[in-house]
Amino acid sequence: MTEERRRGGGGGDEDGEGGGPGLIYMPFVLMEELLDKLRLLGYDKEFARKMNLKPISRHYFALQTNPGEQFYMFTSLAAWLLRKAGRHFEQPQEYDDPNATISSILDEVRKYGHPIDFPPSKLKQGWGEHAIYILDRLADEALRSINFSWLRPQYPEEEMDEEHVVEDDSELTLNEIEKSMAIGSSDVEDADDDEPMLDLEGMKRLNQGKTFESGKPEEILESTTDAADWRLEVERVMPQLKVTIRTDNKDWRVHLEQMHQHHQGIESSLTESQVHLDKLQNEVSRTLEKIASREKYINSQLEGLLGAFRQAQDALAETKEKYRQASGGVTQRSRMLAEITEELEKVKQEMDERGSSMTDGAPLVRIKQAIQQLKKESTQMDVRSGVVEHILLQAKLKDKTLQNKQVHSGGGASDGFII
Repeated sequence: MTEERRRGGGGGDEDGEGGGPGLIYMPFVLMEELLDKLRLLGYDKEFARKMNLKPISRHYFALQTNPGEQFYMFTSLAAWLLRKAGRHFEQPQEYDDPNATISSILDEVRKYGHPIDFPPSKLKQGWGEHAIYILDRLADEALRSINFSWLRPQYPEEEMDEEHVVEDDSELTLNEIEKSMAIGSSDVEDADDDEPMLDLEGMKRLNQGKTFESGKPEEILESTTDAADWRLEVERVMPQLKVTIRTDNKDWRVHLEQMHQHHQGIESSLTESQVHLDKLQNEVSRTLEKIASREKYINSQLEGLLGAFRQAQDALAETKEKYRQASGGVTQRSRMLAEITEELEKVKQEMDERGSSMTDGAPLVRIKQAIQQLKKESTQMDVRSGVVEHILLQAKLKDKTLQNKQVHSGGGASDGFII
């Protein structure tokens, strides 16, 4: 029994069959452990990239996808793990004998002292718990050969962070909140005079008017805490009692404030850049005036040359027009010459054919052969007609002979009767 079944919780066949419903999922668990070991050995760079293969998935050998591909991957991984473990093992090829490859891999596994209690034919399919078992054992040996050891996990110590309260403008104290509530209550009273409002002073007066019955002695209500200690405690707890009001980006007041800020920034930037822009405008205008004056001077100096240049351009245009007309006539005459030449070639070809037919004796020979063939066929027809006439003559003679026999036989009978 393989180690997977022993891990799955079974000592015998009954335990293997009834070891629980999770036993059938043990190959998936072992395959994930094998993949972790392969990653520790660096199979991505040293195996997959060198062999130009895709990295295997975490359930590659636990499920059947392509037996041929899985068997090749199994033998290649086994050979690589054996080489990582320090063994001299050649890389198997696709056309090698699978039985020989499996037997050599199992011999190497037995040399490490691992038991093999299943037939080698189980490894031909290239997937399953047996293939995972072999690769897992070889991965352990490879890790052992590189002196890899699993370290104990080190958990970070949890340190209690001191409370650092950062005071900012967005935090409000309870006193400020009470002030804002008092202002809000005054506004509400102005808005709704008909609705009665009960403030804290009214509640105090109301409580003073009531009789408070308590079974406890009044000395318990007196505080014996030192005022200095009380103030220290208040100062310690004060940062925690502050209320932080988060600004809402959707509030129109925030947008209005941002608009004012951006407006002030634009104005300040505009005042600084206005001077530079004015200077740049003055320089550009002076440069344009200089360019215009230089252009006028150049035009006045080169006016005669420009006139001569225009006359030369006109003469060139006239010459080009004459050349175009002349070239058009040449093209038309060239086309006519080509047509006449083509007709001449046709006439020459017809003359050559007629001359060759007049001097050639092949037609005469063919006529003589045809005459001889006709004579031969007429002779054959004469022979056939003679044969037919002979057959007809013989048929007529036979008919005449039969008639004569019949006539003679009838006359003899009548003569005898008369006698």
